[in-house]
Amino acid sequence: MKKKSITPIVPLLILLLVACSSMAAAKEIVITTPGRQTIPLAQTRMLPLAKSSPKLVATIDQVLTADLDLSGLFEFVDPQAFLDDADKVTLSSTQVNFGQWRLLGSQVLIKGAYHLNGEQLELKLRLFDVISRRLLTGHNYRGPARDVRRMVHSFADLVLKALTGKAGAFNTRIAFISNRTGFKELYLMESDGHDPKRITNYRNLVLNPDFSPLGREVVFTSYHQGNPDLYRKEIYTGKTARISHQKGLNIAGRYRSDGKELALTLSRDGNAEIYLAGLNGQLHKRVTKSWGIDVDPSWSPIGDQVAFVSSRQGNPHVFIADLLSNQVKRLTRNGKYNATPAWSPDGKRLVFSRLEKGVFNLYSIDGDGQNERQLTFGAGNKEHPRWSPDGRFIVYSNDLSGKKAIYVMRADGSGQRKISTVPGSSHPAWSQRW
Repeated sequence: MKKKSITPIVPLLILLLVACSSMAAAKEIVITTPGRQTIPLAQTRMLPLAKSSPKLVATIDQVLTADLDLSGLFEFVDPQAFLDDADKVTLSSTQVNFGQWRLLGSQVLIKGAYHLNGEQLELKLRLFDVISRRLLTGHNYRGPARDVRRMVHSFADLVLKALTGKAGAFNTRIAFISNRTGFKELYLMESDGHDPKRITNYRNLVLNPDFSPLGREVVFTSYHQGNPDLYRKEIYTGKTARISHQKGLNIAGRYRSDGKELALTLSRDGNAEIYLAGLNGQLHKRVTKSWGIDVDPSWSPIGDQVAFVSSRQGNPHVFIADLLSNQVKRLTRNGKYNATPAWSPDGKRLVFSRLEKGVFNLYSIDGDGQNERQLTFGAGNKEHPRWSPDGRFIVYSNDLSGKKAIYVMRADGSGQRKISTVPGSSHPAWSQRW
């Protein structure tokens, strides 16, 4: 596995002990700039405690490697160099031969074992600090073997929390729209694109999903009753309610961070404007009032501001409305067509798409309009960006192959990879931890 760059949005404090002239000498490694330093990681294959299952082991290895590789924090030690401790079930710090792993240059070590009894799985996973010879984190998972991917995603989240102080976002779901059936329907998949499931069957147009931050439900717009209305759906029960069916557009519903209010675009008065509404669709406030078209709302994390796109000054640009003062300020100054802003979970930056020279690319910008950065380049329209709940990654759609697909990347634009297997996939939204 080749060395990857580190791409945190904010400085990450990695609590690893680094050997100096003696075993007792140590210091903290402070990572402040992406791409400057990666952590040598040895990841061993899972060992059986009873009956072996090569297929299960391959799945665990694939999921864990992909998650940690996407993080950009690690340089993987070549497994071909591993010594005999890699073949021993040593899951406590008193059992691990740390000298072997230190000899290979590893600073952190992942070991694990499993017990498969019919369809029931017990999976034991551990993360060790090689230099200080101690256990950093670990967990014993028990459940149906079919849940093994979820177990591994959960452990990858623990690894990032142990090393950075902030849990990962791998044990999450991504909602998206696909036209694979001939109609645009709503789908759900794991954060790495595995196990896509269609969750609507309206045989009509579905658009713009968004996850509730409080539960496993989603809002979206559908035309299946003739008008572009806003619906709320409980994912596990399948219960669906039409919550906004004003005359005209009821689109781009977005939950406030407390899950108790929605921002959306309505054209009830003839022009597309931003409104706030309760979860039952009752209107609370009209946010914008201009001759231009106002669309694509996105809440700030603390819920005091809403970013949106407006043509009020000619070309579409990103604006921010302060909900307390009712003042509106323009955020973007460059480009002639800016769209679909999304606020980062820490509230510091927004990501959006911009059309230039016939191609959409993604950009990020501070909340005060400073430090605009282009994140993607080249062919393919990169659109509808959304943040992962930990702020480390961005999900978006790209039509590079001629058909839209879902991609993820790190927040600085590195590590881009296609994750969707369902053709014609677009409009992604990222859930909180599952």
